[in-house]
Amino acid sequence: MKKRIISFALAIVTVALVLFSSASCGSVRTLNVYNWGQYISDGADDSLDVNKAFEEWYLKTYNEKIKVNYTTFASCEDMYAKLKSGAVSYDVVVPSDYMIQQMISEDMLEKLDFNNIPNYVYIADEFKDSESSINKYDPNHEYSVPYTYGMVGVIYNTEKVPTDQSSWSLLWDPDYSGQILNFNNPRDAFGTAMYKLGIDVNTTSAEEWQKALDSLKNQKQYVQSYVMDEIFNKMKSGSAAIAPYYAGDFFTMYADNDKLAFYYPTEGTNIFIDAMCIPKGSANKDLAEAYINFMLSEEPAVANAEYICYASPNTQVRDNEEYKEYLAELHPDAYDILYTRASEVKTSSYAKLDSDTQALMNSLWEELKVESSVGGGVFLFCAILVVVLAAVITVLVIRKKKRSGYDDLYDDDKDEEDDKKKKKNKK
Repeated sequence: MKKRIISFALAIVTVALVLFSSASCGSVRTLNVYNWGQYISDGADDSLDVNKAFEEWYLKTYNEKIKVNYTTFASCEDMYAKLKSGAVSYDVVVPSDYMIQQMISEDMLEKLDFNNIPNYVYIADEFKDSESSINKYDPNHEYSVPYTYGMVGVIYNTEKVPTDQSSWSLLWDPDYSGQILNFNNPRDAFGTAMYKLGIDVNTTSAEEWQKALDSLKNQKQYVQSYVMDEIFNKMKSGSAAIAPYYAGDFFTMYADNDKLAFYYPTEGTNIFIDAMCIPKGSANKDLAEAYINFMLSEEPAVANAEYICYASPNTQVRDNEEYKEYLAELHPDAYDILYTRASEVKTSSYAKLDSDTQALMNSLWEELKVESSVGGGVFLFCAILVVVLAAVITVLVIRKKKRSGYDDLYDDDKDEEDDKKKKKNKK
C-alpha cells in the first residue's frame, strides 16, 4: 500500500514538473527579426553572435528569458510582399530607404518610442538632419533607426585599366569591350546611366528615362554580362575588368585579388541606407525597441560593422580604434573609402517611384534585356553553330547522293546480271 502511495505521489510530482516545464517554455517570448542575408555578426570566425548576446543581455537586465527567431530575405520586394500578405508577423525588419518610404505611406510601420531607444544619440547627426539628402524616406525620424549604409562606386582591375579613373564613362569605354559588367536590376543599372548623364535618378520624366535607356543600349555592345552576386567571382578571377558595385563589397573582392581598385565617380552616385523598423501590429513592440537599442550599443554595433563591411551610421563604431585597425587590415584605404572620401562625394538616394514611373522603368528594362539578353559573343557563337550545322548537313547530303549513286550503279549491274540469267534460262 505504501509503495502504491509513494508511486502515486511520484507520478503527481512528475506530472507537476512536466506541466511547470511546459508552462515555463510557453512563457518564453519570441522576437521575430527579418533581415537581409549575411547581414549580422553571427558568431562565425570567432565573431560575436549578436542575437545570442541579446538574449543573454535581456535575461540579465530584465530577468526574462526570450528567444530571437532570425530569418532573412533576398530583396526588399520579397520582404514587402510577405508582410503585405499578412501571412507572417515580424517584430523587427530592416528594409532599404525607398521601401521604408513606401511602407510609411501605406501605414505598415509603427512609430518608435525613442524613450526606449536611448542609444539613438550615437547615430551621426547627418542621418538626423531633415535638410540632409541622406534621409528623405523618413523625414520626421519617427519610424526607423539607421542600421548601416553604403555607396555605389566603380571597381576595376589595375592590370588592365589605368589607375587615373574618376568617371562613369569608363563603363562605356569601347577599349574594354567584353570586360565590362553592369547591375542586373533596373534601379541600379538605370542609375549608372542617369548619374553619367546628369539626370535625377528619381525623375518622373519619360523623356529622361528614355535617354537613360538609349545610353544603356549603347553600352550593351561592350557589356560582358549583367550581374549581382556573380560579380564576386568575375572580378576576383579577373574574367571581368570593370564593374559598378557597393563600396563595402569591394573589400571582399580585394581580399582575393589585390589588383582591384575602387573610386566614386565625380558625376555623383547612389547612397543607400538600411534601417531597423517595427511592422504594424507587432506583438512585442517593447522587446523590439530593446533589440534596436541593443544593436546601437558599441560591442554589437562594431561586430556588425566588421562583419558586413559597409559603413556604419554609429559614431561609436567610427571612433573605435579596434574597428579602424580591422579596416586597415582589409585594405589600406578602407576607412577613407567608407567615411572620409565618401563624405566628399555628391550623392543622392533612391526615392519611391510613383506607379506610372515604376511601370515605365520596368517596361524599359525589359526592352533592354530582350535586346541584350544575347550579346555579341552569343550571336557569334550562334552564327558559327549555324555554319557548322550547314556544313554537316551538306556533307550528309553529299554522302547520301553518293550512296544513292552507288546504289543505282549496283542496281543497274544487278538488273543487267538478271537479264543475262533470264536470257540464259530461255536458251
